[in-house]
Amino acid sequence: MAFDDLLAANQTYAADFHHGGFDGIARAGVAMVTCMDSRIDPLRMIGLEPGDAKILRNPGGRVTDQVLVAVVLGVTLLQVRRVMVVQHTRCAMASAPEEELQARVSTATGTDASWMTLGAITDQEATIRADVHKVESHPLVPDDIEVAGFVYDVDSGLLRPVA
Repeated sequence: MAFDDLLAANQTYAADFHHGGFDGIARAGVAMVTCMDSRIDPLRMIGLEPGDAKILRNPGGRVTDQVLVAVVLGVTLLQVRRVMVVQHTRCAMASAPEEELQARVSTATGTDASWMTLGAITDQEATIRADVHKVESHPLVPDDIEVAGFVYDVDSGLLRPVA
């Protein structure tokens, strides 16, 4: 089966599982919006553990409408007090304009993808500042919530503040 190796690994993980019983509250009061890139280990890169933060991942680490829903739920119901918007170096979403990424997907699938918005990032720092503003200015995000934007360097492991 295609997932047997992963199910076997899950059995090993579950044998020593000690995170049961958590209530879903972000114990450290943090939410992080970041990319789906497998080089990013969101909790460990900021010294946290499971149960400490809400992690919202998507291509490019963008603040989309669905991310805003999750942030609103986090700050109103799950004790989130700080929101980090974290993009990263060498991101595929920042490697080409929207049309080129759509063309790559079309070529890879053999199906036209020009209708699909992928969310290409043409200016990473400007995008981070705009996404931070989306969170800060949302009417359901209280003014006392701290929001900041960062670039994570996938080669050094360091975060660089942007906004």
